[in-house]
Amino acid sequence: MSLFSLLASLLRVYNNYMEQKEFIRRRKQLMRMMGADSIAILPTNSEQLRNRDVLYPFRPDSDFYYLTGFGEPEAVAVLVPGREHGEYLLFCRDRDPEMEVWNGRRAGPEGAVEHYAADDAFPISDIDDILPGLLESRERVFYTMGTRPGFDKRVMGWVNRIRSQSRTGQRAPDEFVSLEHSVHDMRLYKSRAEIKAMRQAAVISARAHRRVMQVCEPGMMEYELEAEFWHEFRQAGAEWAYPSIVGAGENACILHYTENNARISEGDLMLIDAGAEFDCYAADITRCFPVNGRFSKPQRAIYELVLDAQLAAIDEVYPGNHWNAPHEAAVKVLTRGLVKLGLLKGRPAKLIKEQAYRRFYMHRTGHWLGMDVHDVGDYKVGDEWRVLEPGMVLTVEPGLYIAADSKGVARKWWNIGVRIEDDVLVTRNGNDVLSKKAPKTVDEIEALMA
Repeated sequence: MSLFSLLASLLRVYNNYMEQKEFIRRRKQLMRMMGADSIAILPTNSEQLRNRDVLYPFRPDSDFYYLTGFGEPEAVAVLVPGREHGEYLLFCRDRDPEMEVWNGRRAGPEGAVEHYAADDAFPISDIDDILPGLLESRERVFYTMGTRPGFDKRVMGWVNRIRSQSRTGQRAPDEFVSLEHSVHDMRLYKSRAEIKAMRQAAVISARAHRRVMQVCEPGMMEYELEAEFWHEFRQAGAEWAYPSIVGAGENACILHYTENNARISEGDLMLIDAGAEFDCYAADITRCFPVNGRFSKPQRAIYELVLDAQLAAIDEVYPGNHWNAPHEAAVKVLTRGLVKLGLLKGRPAKLIKEQAYRRFYMHRTGHWLGMDVHDVGDYKVGDEWRVLEPGMVLTVEPGLYIAADSKGVARKWWNIGVRIEDDVLVTRNGNDVLSKKAPKTVDEIEALMA
């Protein structure tokens, strides 16, 4: 082996070690929370049929991947705190040279140990024989019921098998605890490695938004712009985090519009909600821009009002503030602005109390962001809004949507739909907008499209 090959091999080993350190840390943290005499069972997603013999692209279960980094289907992770022969077990597909020729390489149990830091690994076909023995004499089972009915039955079958042998001295677990409660609270606080992945997802997404602004012209189809996103994502080794919303004119007023099959017309305002997924971490960015490169006066008025609301909301993202503060700030700015523009009539305070703004702004100002685009984590603790803490990541996305034929609304406002969304990290001293490279001021957008 040459010196170069040796160094390359050592570098791969080191990089794999550093990557696995993150997953090892997470598993150890979870097992500390579980306590002794417990066991956690966590299956990943199954492959899903698209049509006949064609499968959808596989994506592992987020909780499973968060704890294992293992990206294959037909796998089950098991955590057994204090087990003498290793606390982390992985059941996965066995190596199969013939199937690997057709469908790609598998890690196999040996690879699970060598490359994914499993203490022990077994073929998934052996799980019915092995797992009941692991459950025996454990007091608590950490497992999330209700998401996989078929696997739920298998778990209860294993437990009942032990119960049926109680006369021989075997003891079944007495308690089931929802695993997702503990894991989701962990996922709410992002580590350095997670923030790095999310920052990369945001950079890729911002670059795609810039590209689309530059190529957009009247007469194009919405799906042509969607294709530009897909090109940019794949060029960077990323996937889409969710189906893109690419809506022009009246379609921008449909919150979850995904048909993306209309022709773009001169004078339309384009709304695009699109984000990349990098290493299973999502970006979620929305930008609006005029198809012809210049905002009309009504478009500009609505756009700048939404931008003012978004900036006010972002200012409320800091440690110690509560989850709902950004939403409250956005609602105040939007309501006052709608009154000033004549779209609402009355005193802003009264209109806010009556939620009159919901005619044009019907959604919340954000959500948690992470491995899932609408990420896990409670928004309230008890009856109180959750306090923001460093490491949390959320979106900030106020909007206004004025559909055609809106009663009592001047025609000049019709078919203007605006949402501006950024990904915001709570830091020790305030916040960091991960998606800041995506242009969002009127001057920035018009200059880019000139």
